[in-house]
Formats: sequence, structure tokens, C-alpha cells
Amino acid sequence: MNDRGITPSTIFGEGALSELPKICETLRARHLLLVVDEIAYRLSGAADALRQFLPQDAVTLFTDFEPNPKLEDVMRGVEKCRSVKPDLVVALGGGTAIDLAKMIGSMALQEESPRDIAVHGLPLQRGTLPLIAIPTTAGTGSEATHFAVVYVDGEKYSVADPCLLPAFALIDPQLTYSLPPTMTASTGLDTFCQAIESIWAVGATSESIEFAKEAAQLALRYLPEATHRPTPEARRAMCCASNLAGQAINISKTTLPHAISYSITADYGLPHGAAVATTLSSVMAFNFGVSARDCADRRGLAYVQKQLELILEILEVPSVDLACQRIESFVDSLGCSATPFAAGITSDESLNLLASRVNTDRLSNNPRAASHDDLVSLLKVRTNLSTMPRPLGVTPRATSL
Repeated sequence: MNDRGITPSTIFGEGALSELPKICETLRARHLLLVVDEIAYRLSGAADALRQFLPQDAVTLFTDFEPNPKLEDVMRGVEKCRSVKPDLVVALGGGTAIDLAKMIGSMALQEESPRDIAVHGLPLQRGTLPLIAIPTTAGTGSEATHFAVVYVDGEKYSVADPCLLPAFALIDPQLTYSLPPTMTASTGLDTFCQAIESIWAVGATSESIEFAKEAAQLALRYLPEATHRPTPEARRAMCCASNLAGQAINISKTTLPHAISYSITADYGLPHGAAVATTLSSVMAFNFGVSARDCADRRGLAYVQKQLELILEILEVPSVDLACQRIESFVDSLGCSATPFAAGITSDESLNLLASRVNTDRLSNNPRAASHDDLVSLLKVRTNLSTMPRPLGVTPRATSL
């Protein structure tokens, strides 16, 4: 494993936080708004580390938020930011903290309300305060993207603007050492799903595909180890995979599994990465059925089929059936649900509601167009992993499905 693909504005490796004072000096920042996940701040060791590098009177903390960014959290953060007038925003935590910091640092400068910006997709004409992102999970890759997610009245919206790309990212794998297995698995699955989706996405380019390929390979190799028997090598590899997947979706954006996942998280409380993983195999099977009639990629059917074949190569399987089994065994071995049925989402009413609430932007980025009935069908997949052959030495955990 190497760090190929890490951008110049990203400082990667143990002790990366020690570079923060130098960056502050470069940006001439005297006062910082620190948007932090309180639990991650304490358990990761970042609180102790930052005390060594930053004078306490130069920092204002904002911690008043919950997982999965909500408009109310953004509005409280914007009010705090406007009151303290920082020179710089620093985000420390997972995707929630980083996405919130992106929106707080930009929306605090705008005339329009955070609600109008999020719901109506208004441009961030006044730019943003400089942002330093310090991830404490290996999952969302938000430190490498120019968009942020926010829930408004229970509905998910994406705020996208080039200015939202953090000015710097400090990635220290040691900050992920305290992650419990469940969070390691869920955030790592977000990385894996982002990588797979980025390869088949309508918005994919040759550059994003290279980022995504390496991210997927790293996640396949190291995520089980990082989850069940973490080593410094596995933690480092997953931090690298997360950043690469973030760079990939920053270009390509995500597709159908992510489009479905937001309602699964909102309605059933599944962590984001685990929610995305529930439909990855069924969407894989669906996309392999693409035809000239329903191909959504202007590069044509042959191009899409070539990208799908690349995914088979990454998974090291010869067919789509084995690819789906490979993915489901992988997800299940991490202690997560490989299908909506396994997650307890079984009623026709629930599945129809999920299908009706799919994010249309992400759906349009899928290489095969999908109708409501298509969505309901793929949500109804009920795989029993205990009856599956075991591809490529993957050992499913015991299952009661």
C-alpha cells in the first residue's frame, strides 16, 4: 500500500496535526472556529494534540450537532460563526463535522438563508472562510469533496460549490485508532460503495476511475482487518482508501445505492455507509442488465459494459452472480446487512415508500435508468448468505436470515 494519489493540499501520516500552526500562519489566521464531534475529539486524542499546537484563547468550539447534518445544526453553527468572526474554520470528526463546517464557513458569509441555499441550490456567491478538514474516520472522504449533505425537514439535500473543497486536509491514521468495530465497518463501507459507484457512474472520468479502483482494492483488502483485528497498516490503508474514494466522487458523484440510502438512514437509523451497502449488490445485478434502450450514459452501452467488467476484475470474479455474492459476503462479514430484507425492511409499503423517495440527482447518475417498479424490485432482494458458495475465500459470518 502506498499514498499515491494524495493531493499536495493534503498532509497524510502520523503527526499530521503538528502542521496546523504552520498552516494557520500561512493563512494569517489568528482565531479559529473548531467544528468538532465531541466524542471523536476526546477519544481520538485530537484534543490533547491540539492543545499543544494552538493557544486556547485562539479557538472557539462548536459542538452543538447530531449525526447526519440537519438544517437546524447548520443554522446554529452559522450564528456562532457570525458572532465570533473567525479567520479560519477547522473541522474535526467524521463526515457530519466536515460537511457542517463546509456549510457553516460558507453560509455565514451569504445574504441568503441556509434553508434557501440548501433547498433551492443557490450559489455561494460570497465564497467561504478557509477550511481545514481533519477526519477521524476512514469513510466519507468529505475532506476531498466540494459538496456537503444536509437534511431539511427530513429530506436530504446536497450543497455543491467549488469553494466548499477544504483548503487543507490533515489525515492522521492514529486519529482512527479508537473507532469501534461497528463504526469502522460502516464508514469503511461508505468508502467501498463510493469507489464501486464511481466506476460505473455517468459522471466518471478516466481520472476518477483510477482513484476509485485503488480505493476499492484497498477497502477489499484492509477493511475486514481494520474492523476485526486493527493494525496500523490497516488503519493507514483505510484512511488512504477513504481519501481516494472522496477524490473519485468529487469528480463522478455517487449513484443509485447512495440515492436510496438517504431515506434508509432517515427512516430506519442505519449509519450512512451501512445503509448504502444494503443495495450495492442488487444495484450491481440491475446495472449488469443495462441495454441500449435504458443506458443513461451518453458514451454508450459498450462503454458501460466495459466499466462493469472492470468491477468484476477488482472483485476477482468471472460473473455478475459471483460479484453479487462477493459483495454480500464482504458486507455480511463486517457485521452489516447486505440487503434491505436483512436490515429488517420487509413490508411492501416500506419498500414502495423508499422507492418513491429516491434522490433524483443521484439516480440520474446511474448508468442504467430505473423506474419506480425497478427500484421496488431491487429493494425486494432476499439473499440467504448461508446457502451461498464462498467466493475467493471470503467466509461469511453466521447469519440467521
